[in-house]
Order: sequence, then structure tokens, then C-alpha cells
Amino acid sequence: MNEPISAASLYDRVSRVIPKAEWMSFQDDVNAILALKRDRNAVILAHNYQTPEIFHGVADIVGDSLALARKAMEVEADVIVVAGVHFMAETAKLLNPEKTVLIPDMGAGCSLADSITPEDIALLRKAYPGVPVVTYVNTSAAVKAASDICCTSGNARQVVESLGVPRVLMLPDEYLAKNVARETHVELIAWRGHCEVHELFTADDIRELRESHPGVTVLAHPECPPDVVEAADFSGSTAVMSDYVSRERPARVVLLTECSMSDNVAVHHPDVEFIRPCNLCPHMKRITLGNIRTALEENRHEVTVDPAIAVAARRAVERMLNI
Repeated sequence: MNEPISAASLYDRVSRVIPKAEWMSFQDDVNAILALKRDRNAVILAHNYQTPEIFHGVADIVGDSLALARKAMEVEADVIVVAGVHFMAETAKLLNPEKTVLIPDMGAGCSLADSITPEDIALLRKAYPGVPVVTYVNTSAAVKAASDICCTSGNARQVVESLGVPRVLMLPDEYLAKNVARETHVELIAWRGHCEVHELFTADDIRELRESHPGVTVLAHPECPPDVVEAADFSGSTAVMSDYVSRERPARVVLLTECSMSDNVAVHHPDVEFIRPCNLCPHMKRITLGNIRTALEENRHEVTVDPAIAVAARRAVERMLNI
């Protein structure tokens, strides 16, 4: 019989990005979480922006918003802990209505999700009658319910073009909409929502990075401003950026996205030098080993979705997943 995984046996996996002394301070929580997962038949879903001790230490399923949404549908556990922000936990609940879904910190929000309401969508539908609404998954369940279909940064163009119409309302990320608009003949009407992490990157940052680190390959998330995406060598979702590094193996690379992403990708690529312009998401960083442990110990905090909202919101998410 195989010995249960322990914190000590996991350290080799993260040794390049977490000092031994720091890992020692994590061991009690890691061992407790591993035991709690077995006892409660629980799994942990972790977004790419989680810190390495969570992402590589205790998570069972990792990825970007699209991957987590897809894989959440295949989960057989009784309890799902979402190491991410609130809209991700709501999405997991939408796709697993009979399971217990927990988020370790109810304050883990999102500037994009906060930028739009169902009432805003109702006004937009009046202003643009008959124009379908494509909503980014970085939104509340109530906003998803008011939409026709969801998208992620990884499939936005595919979703938009699947509708077969000349004009689409794409909400709430203005920069994502503008970046997708350059790749499609569909006219996209954007909302003025922004990610507080990605909107900070500038084209000047890229020029400075190229001057300071000759030969660096610049990868930008499509939530960045359009001039940043244009100045980069490649743009894509966090999953697509990770795949790019695996495929192309650039000698030196910078990922213009949340800081922990570089640490998590670097674990698998010791031959690649990662330059880290460290913009942190304050919401993602509210999730810690300590509050994941507490969530499992005390069933805190359970995420629920009003059944009246859930039906329509689930339909919008499933329409995306079915494409």
C-alpha cells in the first residue's frame, strides 16, 4: 500500500520557488489539509494565481477559469474548496449544485465582477435590442444569469463567433473586448470594466523590460490594455501562456499577469529564466493555507446560489462549455 502524501515528500516539487525554511512553516497546515481532504472526501480547485504552496502543495485541480469550470463538472468528491475568488466558487456551485462548495475567504472578490450588475445588462439590452450578451466568467452568478452565454479569456473569440451574428455586447472587460475585436470581424460593444492587476501594465513597461533583459520573450494576458498586447510577443490566457512556455522553451520570459503565475510555471521549467514584474492580486492573496484548513475543519464558508438565478446562470456557463 502506498504511503499517504505528506508535506515532507512534496517539498522537492517546490524547492526552486520556496525556501526550505519557509516550507517548514507551511508543513503543519499542508499535512492537516491533506488529512482533511481524505477524511471529508474533498478536493481543492486552485487558480493559476494561487501561491506555490497552495498550487503545488495541496491543490487537486489547477488551471485557469476555463479549465477549472470544465474540471469542476467531473469532480466526484463531496466537498469542493475553491482556492480562488468568489465568482469561481459560484461557478463551481452552479456546475455542482448537490455538492458542498467552500471558499476560504468571502472577501476574495474581483474588480471585474464588481464592475457590472444585472441592472446594467438590462439597460444595455434596451439600448441595443436583439444584440446578444457575452459575459466573461469573471462575473457574479446574477450577471451570468442575465447573459446569453459566458466566455473566458481563452475562448472569447470562439464564443463570439459561434453566435453567428454581426454585433455582440461583450462584458465587462473593456480591454479583453478590444483585444478580441482585433481578431474577429464581429463588432464588439464593450463595457468599461478593468482588472485591477492587468490594467497596471503599460507599453513602457515592455520597452524597459526589453532594454533591461535583452532577448526576453514577453507574454501578455488579454486583460492587459491593447497597446500592451500589441507590444508583446504573444498574448493568451494563463493556460495558453503556460502552454507557450512548455512548447517554445524561451531562454528568458516575462509573463505580464499576476505574480504567482510565474512561480507556478517556473516549477516545471528549470531551464527557463523568469523575469517577474510583480503585480499581485489582493483578492487571490486572501486565500492561504491557514484559511483553507479552517474551511475544511469548520465547513467555512459555504457558497450558495439562489435557485432562481442558478438555472439561467448555469445555462450561460454550459452553453460556453458545449462549444
